[in-house]
Amino acid sequence: MNLLFILLPLLLGWLADRLIGDPSWLPHPVVCMGKVIAFGEKRLNKGKKRMLKGAFLAVILIALSYASIYYIIKGLNQLNPYLSIAFSAIIVFYCLAGKTLVKEVKNVFIAVDSSVEKGRIQVSRIVGRDTSNLSPQQIRAAALETLSENLSDGVIAPLFWYMILGVPGMFAYKMINTLDSMIGYKNERYMQFGCWAARIDDIANYIPARLTSLLMIIVSGKFSLFLFVEKYGRQHASPNSGYPEAALAGILNCRFGGPNVYFGKVVDKPYIGYQDKELTSADMRTAVSINIRAELLMLILVMIIEAVYYINFKML
Repeated sequence: MNLLFILLPLLLGWLADRLIGDPSWLPHPVVCMGKVIAFGEKRLNKGKKRMLKGAFLAVILIALSYASIYYIIKGLNQLNPYLSIAFSAIIVFYCLAGKTLVKEVKNVFIAVDSSVEKGRIQVSRIVGRDTSNLSPQQIRAAALETLSENLSDGVIAPLFWYMILGVPGMFAYKMINTLDSMIGYKNERYMQFGCWAARIDDIANYIPARLTSLLMIIVSGKFSLFLFVEKYGRQHASPNSGYPEAALAGILNCRFGGPNVYFGKVVDKPYIGYQDKELTSADMRTAVSINIRAELLMLILVMIIEAVYYINFKML
């Protein structure tokens, strides 16, 4: 298989995401993943040895996700390489979430500029915290925090795992991320059962989260932010989310974090950044521009690395 057949699925899938995002009418594999996870959790998250059962569910689903895509692509390639390319491009498309998140964040700012209540309803679509009492400033901050975190989870990490393990690795990462978003909580129900899912997600995102902050700094041209990100990135409760958040806080010269309500309990998150300025639509446009440019830079880097690896491999 030549280099074009290797790079084409990535490019086509990425272009599809940039053009149409995730239309609500289009069936999405993540919905199926969620149903499978919910089915397994309902039957296994009870009785004794919940941690072991949760580990079993997470590892089996991740392995099956990788293996299913690997063998489908292999089988299609034997029938017709173009079928393999088309299928791979579709999986890449489903695994990326760049355009949709940007659209959602823009809608939050439009809504909150109209009314606080509309802003609360709109931001509740993309955050896990209780939004019923958020101020306009908190609504905008929540949207931008999510934008930076999901640049890592929804774009950079899938592209990273594509680079390491191809389309099957990208799809397996999507399962890891979905497992964490459904059962990776530190509450009474999931503390034991979901701890493996949460830990695997932490490991899978360790490099991508730091890479995301690096890409954001590069495209912003604010290279002095490296120490800022190093200082504030590690203060987040998550071992990974703080790094892209810190990068965006530094770029916008603002402050994220602080107390928020999750599942009826106040969680006092440490502040990331020190400039408590009023966030505006201009800040949102800057953040969106940073996201898009960081995504494009990552795509170019992945394609270059894939090309260099292919050329060197063929020369051996």
